[in-house]
Amino acid sequence: MIRACDLKVFIAAAEEENFTRTAERLNLSQPAVSQTIRTFEQALGTELFQRHGRSVRLSAAGEVLLPLAREAMDSLLRIEDTMSGIQGEVLGELAIGCTTSPGKYLLPVLGAHFRQVYPHVRFQVQVRGRADVKRRLLDERLKIGVFSKKLDNRNLEYKPFFEDRVILIVPNDHRWAEYGLALPADLLDEPIIMREPQAGTTEVFFDALEQKGIDPGSLNIVMELGNSEAIEAAVEQGIGVAFISKQAAVRGLALGRVKEVRVEGMDLRRTIYLVRNPKSSFTRAQDRFWEFVTEQRVNLAEQVWDRDEISVLNSIKIPMMADSVEEIS
Repeated sequence: MIRACDLKVFIAAAEEENFTRTAERLNLSQPAVSQTIRTFEQALGTELFQRHGRSVRLSAAGEVLLPLAREAMDSLLRIEDTMSGIQGEVLGELAIGCTTSPGKYLLPVLGAHFRQVYPHVRFQVQVRGRADVKRRLLDERLKIGVFSKKLDNRNLEYKPFFEDRVILIVPNDHRWAEYGLALPADLLDEPIIMREPQAGTTEVFFDALEQKGIDPGSLNIVMELGNSEAIEAAVEQGIGVAFISKQAAVRGLALGRVKEVRVEGMDLRRTIYLVRNPKSSFTRAQDRFWEFVTEQRVNLAEQVWDRDEISVLNSIKIPMMADSVEEIS
């Protein structure tokens, strides 16, 4: 007998190609995932995965089963959604692919407000690379994503979600910290910690420098790190200064671990977008969330720029699935 939970674990394991990441994504233990797969393989009488150390790959039988499993799960979701609609309820799982650091901080806040209105919706944020989220939206494995820039693809629909600020942070004892101001030319002599070149914060910063006639190649980049939290920690240790999302820095600023410094003539902002593939079929929860973003956009902006929101961010516990590919923020 094939159970819905078996299909769910199988699909997640096929996508993650790693039982540990599958367990994190589904909020299960790794042994539980392994046992579910073994039991499912025994029930079907065939191996679905080839094991290679910690990673797994679909076997030939698994490749055949995967599209059928996805189709079956979609049918079950439609049944659940239709029956709940008859009763006027909104329920089900709402999975969102997130590529941005702002998304990691904004989505839990928005998700908490959404669940106050629709408490039967299970909210999941999957932090992945930009290219991965794009692929999953186009092949309909994900129905909603969050990007920090519009991609060149006509098959995706964008809704402005939030205007993020990219700020300069420095160590508390830095000479700029007292006055809170620096000139663009001052950046040339300063050790700078950066995200990777394709990161959204890096793109915004480099574009602003070029508008000021400054070649980004002339910067003294002393360290490149894969996420904003690590960058903030490096700044706190005095290794250099950095440009990161205000949302990623808000805790460090509030706790006095780092200082924000304004760069004269540089106001770094970027639009964060909610993204979906309009060709997909959406559940009531997915449709309702898409509209909810528009309704709550102003309220969300007011709340996340209020430092008191830190207590809200700390109190919300929404499952976050980290992929092996770093997020592009």
